[in-house]
Amino acid sequence: MKNLFLSIGAAAILASCGTMSSASASKVGKAQPSLANTKWTLAENVKGKVPTLNIEGEKINGNGGCNNYFGTAKIDPSTGDFSAGQMGSTKMMCNNMSVEQNFMDMVGKANKYVISGTTLELYKDNLLLLKFNKAE
Repeated sequence: MKNLFLSIGAAAILASCGTMSSASASKVGKAQPSLANTKWTLAENVKGKVPTLNIEGEKINGNGGCNNYFGTAKIDPSTGDFSAGQMGSTKMMCNNMSVEQNFMDMVGKANKYVISGTTLELYKDNLLLLKFNKAE
């Protein structure tokens, strides 16, 4: 029973992560600008250090809010497909580890991306998971 409540709670949290605007809805699954050699910061206000996403070829890295992370990425601009894999990170303990854990989970679940100007959105199918602003 406890697992059922946890599953329902997790589904509710994911559903509340975001909904697509009509402009984004029309772009999911379609050709996107390249993400090669770009840097992004999470657009959400979070307590502590703001998570980042750096994309260099087929590698990603950044900071999850506490620890530095790294992994591989398969990105196809012709279809807007995005997938992160082989993720690893440093193992420091910080005050707000839930922010980092949620961030890393969402990056791992993302399978689509949309770029609109200086904004990057990562989706799981049609569900908005993360929104980033371009870093300077």
